Amino acid sequence: MPQEQYPHRSTMQTSEGPQVYKVGIYGWRKRCLYFFVLLLMILILVNLAMTIWILKVMNFTTDGMGNLRITEKGLKLEGDSEFLKPLYAKEIRSRPGNPLYFQSARNVTVNILNEKTKVLTRLVTGPQAVEAHSQKFEVKTLSGKLLFSADDNEVVVGAERLRVLGAEGTVFPKSIETPNVRADPFKELRLESPTRALVMEAPKGIEINAEAGSLKATCRTELRLESKDGEITLNSAKIKLPNLPQGSSSSAGSRQKIYELCVCPNGRLFLSQAGSSSTCQINTSVCL
Repeated sequence: MPQEQYPHRSTMQTSEGPQVYKVGIYGWRKRCLYFFVLLLMILILVNLAMTIWILKVMNFTTDGMGNLRITEKGLKLEGDSEFLKPLYAKEIRSRPGNPLYFQSARNVTVNILNEKTKVLTRLVTGPQAVEAHSQKFEVKTLSGKLLFSADDNEVVVGAERLRVLGAEGTVFPKSIETPNVRADPFKELRLESPTRALVMEAPKGIEINAEAGSLKATCRTELRLESKDGEITLNSAKIKLPNLPQGSSSSAGSRQKIYELCVCPNGRLFLSQAGSSSTCQINTSVCL
């Protein structure tokens, strides 16, 4: 537009001069801003000091923190370590030459899981007992020889000798199968059944041998030695049967002390004074 149409505008600018407007914060607002900036700087310094103190106390380094070190082979813990939640690891081992300890206030449980997270094997060491839950339990030597095995069907002892150190011996509620039962040198071997019968069976024979001592078999009712297909051999320099009954139909006034050993049809043994011929038939009254 032409300038002549607005004569009053130019007059106001020339008469009053240019006006200046101040930009910024003044007064109490300015002081509050400085205070907040100073407070923020103090908080930053305190936070930095606390961070440095935590790093120093927790022993943070480029290799790890505290007793935990990160190596090429995995994680390395030095000293005692405490885990508040489950620990999942492929392998846990101690430093070479040092033992590995697992310590717990209640029990230590080791579980073996399958792909469906179902427990296959469990080992629990508690204050009362050590429990192993699995299909089969085996103990082997370093060479792989089986020493002990247990499952639902049987318990196998693979050692050359099973030694029982208990003062009361070993109690078997049911049968026992073994090729050899013997005591330690200079110790007695006792097979005893206090309230029931004691039965020893073998398909190819039973041998009872006492090389350096005596052999004693006692029972309350009867002692039976039975062989179905073979024979029973009593091999000794002397065989004594001191409590056998004696026949009574001998000649009066005979003082001879030579007797004949007789057997009744029911298997009972008795003595009969020997004569010129057998006197067993004369003393059959003992068999009644």
